Amino acid sequence: MRHRKAGIKLNRTPSHRNAMFRNMVTSLFKHDRIRTTGAKAKELRRWADHIITLAKRGDLHARRQALAIVREKDVVHKLFENAAERFGEISGGYTRVVKLGTRPGDAAPVALVELVVSQDDKKKKTKKKKSKAEAAPKKAEADKKAAVKAKKSDEEKTKAPAKEEAAKEEKPATAAAPEKKAEVKEKKAVKDKPAEVKEEEKPEKATPAVPEEPAAADKEDAADSKKTAKDEE
Repeated sequence: MRHRKAGIKLNRTPSHRNAMFRNMVTSLFKHDRIRTTGAKAKELRRWADHIITLAKRGDLHARRQALAIVREKDVVHKLFENAAERFGEISGGYTRVVKLGTRPGDAAPVALVELVVSQDDKKKKTKKKKSKAEAAPKKAEADKKAAVKAKKSDEEKTKAPAKEEAAKEEKPATAAAPEKKAEVKEKKAVKDKPAEVKEEEKPEKATPAVPEEPAAADKEDAADSKKTAKDEE
């Protein structure tokens, strides 16, 4: 007979069973919920309620007892700091078991074990929702500002073609500037050319005139005249 022997065996040795539940309790307080089989979930509630009771007591001896079960010191310290605020108004029933159906492999019933949320936490959540509702007008103002910015950008886009046209009209004037420069250079060149021309048009030195030779007919006439003069003599 098993009088005064609480708990289930789960087909495990005492050392294996204790190590398994210590790991599960640590994970439960670390993540606020775990998923396991139905039998383990019911037994895990006993372990979790015992540690939360120690945390609500809050003295050094209770902390050491909790550290003998929970494997992580940070989890224990966090639990002892928040236990009075989170579970102060609740006297028992700190956990909840939610059935999730059966497991595909062996058809074992699966359940979700989670810590109960206090009423203060619910109020905080509702306050957060109200703050979100209050933030809605701010979002509307932000949307209006975004719409105004979009309109300004559209107006700037429409003005951009006109600016481009004005720039195109100004470009020919700027393009004519090099032509004016070229004309000025040509004028300067023309001013410089007359000096060269004057140098080229300087009168050359007078050369003595060479007497032209008498034509052949004149030479013959002169020879005939000389012959007639000799004959007369």
